[in-house]
Amino acid sequence: MTDNTFPVYKADAIVNFYRTEVLTAQEAKHFTKADLTPSPKPESIQRLYMRILQVLYRFRPECHFMVPLMENIQYPAFHEVTTSIMRVYLRMRQFLPMCFIHDFSLNDLLAPKAKKTLVVLSGIMNFLHFRKMRLELSQEHVSRFRADIDKFQACTRGIKEAERKIDILTTIPPEQQAEARELSAALTELQSSIAHEYQEANGMNDTVAEWKSKIAERTQKVARTKVDISTLKEDIVRIRSQIVESPEELKNQMEKMRENLRIIKTSIKDADERLVELQNTVQGVEQSGGEIQLMYGLLQDLQSVLNSSKQRNEELQDLCVQNEKLKKQLKNLGTEEVQMKRALAMKLDKAAKLNIRRQKHKESTDLNVQDVLGQCDQVQQKREEMVEQIQEISRDTMQLRAKMQSLRDMCSQSTAKAQALYDMILASLDELHKGIEKRVMQVNADMEKVAANL
Repeated sequence: MTDNTFPVYKADAIVNFYRTEVLTAQEAKHFTKADLTPSPKPESIQRLYMRILQVLYRFRPECHFMVPLMENIQYPAFHEVTTSIMRVYLRMRQFLPMCFIHDFSLNDLLAPKAKKTLVVLSGIMNFLHFRKMRLELSQEHVSRFRADIDKFQACTRGIKEAERKIDILTTIPPEQQAEARELSAALTELQSSIAHEYQEANGMNDTVAEWKSKIAERTQKVARTKVDISTLKEDIVRIRSQIVESPEELKNQMEKMRENLRIIKTSIKDADERLVELQNTVQGVEQSGGEIQLMYGLLQDLQSVLNSSKQRNEELQDLCVQNEKLKKQLKNLGTEEVQMKRALAMKLDKAAKLNIRRQKHKESTDLNVQDVLGQCDQVQQKREEMVEQIQEISRDTMQLRAKMQSLRDMCSQSTAKAQALYDMILASLDELHKGIEKRVMQVNADMEKVAANL
C-alpha cells in the first residue's frame, strides 16, 4: 500500500471520473462521494466493479448472476448471490495485477474500507487513463496505415496509367506505320537535299562575296582614274594658259592622251561587261535565294515537326522519371508495409506471450483462490475459537464488574462511616476549642484579680 506506482486520487476526482467515463444514466447520477467515504457501501462498490469489467472485457453485469446448469448443483437459485460476488472477485483478481494491485481480497467486496477502496479505484483510474492513451495511439497508427494503403493503391493506379500512356505513346498504330515510314524516308531525303543545297548556297555566297569585292575594287580604280583624268584636264588647261608649246609636242601629248583615253574606254567597257556578267550571276543568286527561302520554309515545317517530336520525347522522359519516382515510392511503401507487417507480427507474438502469461497467472490465481478458501476456512475456525474466547472474557469481565460494584458499595459505606466520624471529631474539636478558650479567659481573669490584690 505504501509502495504504489500510481498516484492516489481524492474522492471527488474519483467520483467525477467514474461518473463521466464508466457509469451511465441513473447510475452516474446516484453515484456520490458518500458511497466511498467515510464508510463505503458494498452494493455501490460491487456495481462499480461490474461496470468496470463491462468496459474492459464486455462482460455484462447480468452475466455475473448466471449459475451454470450443472447436474450436481441442487437448488441453483440459492447460489445466485454468492456466484455474482465470487465471479466479480475472480475477475478483479485477474484484472488488478495489471494495475499493480496484488493485495485485493474478498473482504474488499463484502466489507470494503475507505482507504483501500480509494487506492484500488485510483489504480483502476490510472489504468483506464493509460488504456485510453494507448487506444488513441493505436487508432492513429491504424489511420496512418490505412492512409498509406490508400496512397499505395493510388500510386499503383497512377503507375499503371503511366505505363499505359507510355505504351500508347511509344507504340505506333498499324494504320500510321506506313505513313511514319514514308515520312521518315522523306525526312531523310529532305535532310540530305537540304544539306546539299546548303553547301551549294554557301559556295554561291562565297563566289558572290568575291565578285562583290572585285567589283568594289574596280569601281574604286575607275573612280580614281576619273579623278586623275579630271586633275590632268585641269593641269592641261592651266599649263596651256601658262606655256605656249610647239605643235609637235602638243601632237605627241594629244596622242598620248588619246591612247590613255582609249585604254580607259577599253577598261570601262571590260568593267561594264564584267558588271553585266556579275548582275546576271546576282540574279541567279537571287533566284537561288528564293529557292533557298522555299527550302527554309520546308525546313521550318520540319523543325516544327521535330520540335513536336522533341516535346513528345520530353513528355516521355518526364513520364519515365515519374514512373521511376512512383516505383521508388512503391518500393518505399513496400518496405513500410513489410515493417508494419513485422511490427504486427511482433505485436501478435507479444499478445500470444501475454495470453500465455495470463493463462499461467490465471492458473496461479486459481491455486491462490483455493489456498485463500482453505485459509478462509481456517480463519473461520479461528474466528469461532476467538468468539468462544471472547465469550469467556466477557463472562470474566461481568464477574469483575460485579466484584467492582460490590467493592464500590463497600467503599461508599466505609466513606459514609468515615465522614460521620470526621463530623463527630470536628464537633468534638470545636467543643474542645471553645472549652480551652473559656478556660484561658477564666485564667486570665484570675490572673488579673491576683494582680489587683497584690
